[in-house]
Amino acid sequence: MTYGEMSDEFALWVGGTHLRGANIWQRRVYPDIDYGVLGPGPIGPPFTQDDLMRMAGLGANYVNISHPGLFTEEPPFTLDESVRDNLDHLLEMIAEADMFAVISFRTGPGRSEFTFYFGDDGDWFDASMYNDTVWENPAAQDAWVEMWRYTAEYYRDNPIVVGYDLMVEPNSNEVMVDIWDQDQFYSLYGGTLYDWNQLYPRIIEAIREVDPETPILVGGMGYSGLEWLPYMRVVDDPRVVYTFHQYEPIRYTHQMPGDDVTYPGTLDLDWDGEPEVFDRQWLDGFLSIARNFTALHGVPIAVNEFGVVRWAPNAPDFMRDEMELFEEMGINYAFWEFAPAWEPMQDNDAFDFLHGPDPDNHENVDNELAQVVMEFWGRNTIRPSNFGRR
Repeated sequence: MTYGEMSDEFALWVGGTHLRGANIWQRRVYPDIDYGVLGPGPIGPPFTQDDLMRMAGLGANYVNISHPGLFTEEPPFTLDESVRDNLDHLLEMIAEADMFAVISFRTGPGRSEFTFYFGDDGDWFDASMYNDTVWENPAAQDAWVEMWRYTAEYYRDNPIVVGYDLMVEPNSNEVMVDIWDQDQFYSLYGGTLYDWNQLYPRIIEAIREVDPETPILVGGMGYSGLEWLPYMRVVDDPRVVYTFHQYEPIRYTHQMPGDDVTYPGTLDLDWDGEPEVFDRQWLDGFLSIARNFTALHGVPIAVNEFGVVRWAPNAPDFMRDEMELFEEMGINYAFWEFAPAWEPMQDNDAFDFLHGPDPDNHENVDNELAQVVMEFWGRNTIRPSNFGRR
């Protein structure tokens, strides 16, 4: 199928790599701890039309909007119009920049942003700000289902929305029971409220009651780590895309304190206390988990988060190898992250590939990592303006 023959957004998720872009991230603003850093509105940091035009100008054709859900996090779990208005505005700007969008909900009934900072309380936020009750409260899970039913009905006719990503990084295995062994987790908690496999099919069913067409993206437990992909329940819906987030090995991609990990190099990759070779061959073998999953089930896959801190040694080589492997697999991918030109956030830029390899530089500078990203984004040829709609 050629680009000119595409008339259905699901065609964008099959038959090769068609969408290459990045995540943009926003969360609810908490004035008592944010001190204006995230902007004056209820959601921040602010994005402008110039930000999205800049992203499109670099070649991206796909924005994964990592965004708060439209319903409140606390009972009675109702629509928050300020959150919906913010998402509306983002979609308008993305459309103006001629890019596609996937709506990804980070938070919602019984889940706050602080789940992504689990274990960091006592520094810049208090433990009271955690909210992971979605994993133990049936009413919160019911409300998550209703939130997506409302969202799908509201956005189903938006011409640039080509996917609904149901929950960013499901993680009850850590925040509720601290279990990272997949077999152990499912043997103990499979079928319970902790089990994402029993919740997301309900969300899909609710969406399909109001929107039979828009592709649905769903990642697995363990923060959607690739090792958890084989444990996902595959549903009877031909328009579902199964996703994973790829930050492995995290000691390299995040350059953990005290580590000096290079690529290629050696690293204890299987946690047995002995170093293994970390190179393109290892990456290829690791990604075989995804290839095996799609071959076994006959379903499409995508990687809607991946990345590396910009100062990681040989980050350009790592990113080139990884994106070449994604292209060989024929899957869509979204880099983490593309940041707005919002001055108070400019030094929170570990993953801002435009700022180069110097951790102390917080401005755009010509650099090899940016050149690699833009080289692959330059392969995009399809945009909403030349895409035939149903």
